[in-house]
Amino acid sequence: MNSPIMIACAHGTSNTQGAAEVNALRAAIAELRPGLDVREAYVDVQQPDLVDVVAGLPEGKAAVVVPLLLSVGYHVKVDIARAVKSRPGSAAAAPLGPDPRLAALLDQRLREAGTTDNDVVVLAAAGSSNPNAAVSVEELLGQLRQLRSNRMVAAYGASAQPSVPDAVAMLREELAGGAGAGDSAGAVDVGGRVVIASYLLAPGFFHDQLAKAGADVVTEPLLPSATLAEIALDRYDAAVATMGETPGEAPAAAAGEEPNEASPDAQRSGFFKVLRRFVTKYFPR
Repeated sequence: MNSPIMIACAHGTSNTQGAAEVNALRAAIAELRPGLDVREAYVDVQQPDLVDVVAGLPEGKAAVVVPLLLSVGYHVKVDIARAVKSRPGSAAAAPLGPDPRLAALLDQRLREAGTTDNDVVVLAAAGSSNPNAAVSVEELLGQLRQLRSNRMVAAYGASAQPSVPDAVAMLREELAGGAGAGDSAGAVDVGGRVVIASYLLAPGFFHDQLAKAGADVVTEPLLPSATLAEIALDRYDAAVATMGETPGEAPAAAAGEEPNEASPDAQRSGFFKVLRRFVTKYFPR
């Protein structure tokens, strides 16, 4: 097939189960799209490193880096962007989140954990120094609020505020009718529990920390779930379309090249390609 290679790039973890879950996600992607060349890469902890994978691509073969990450952050905006820039004919897809399907999956995990309408929920994300990451998490939180009536707040494992332990303490004080239970508390039914909704892909360092945050219940991570593979392929297809081609077709002209004959249709096509690139660059999901 002439489809661009998919480089399914994860953060990396030293947790054996977490690594296995991410590898299973890549296998699920390949199973959903037979014939697609899905390659392994990481931005931290594990090998092969993304930079090396990109450098080792076959000459003249297009590739799309799909971040197996839940929001825009340093790794997307710097590590992945830098690797893609180093290789003509490659592109970066949007991260997996936010997405309404992830909100539905979180709702499923909350139900599996026995969460009731009386409980309060901390949506726990890894965190990033990039403010766009918090925007993505808040968008996901808004999608989750459309599915559940619980009092919910977002919190982070690192690099952003509030921290998960601080959010747990605040909500527990609200449940107890303490000083924190002001107008912001909403209609909280005293007697409920504090539940952490793990907005993490798989077991690992950050998920381990959630058990130490003082909540009554911590949900399982998002994996395993076929939903993540479907979203990854959607991100890949969107990036391929932005490159000016569709999966299964031969790659279009290289970026920056103009068609030999600038017909009206070609001019309109070129305009929309430029517009898509602009939106993708300056308004990332």
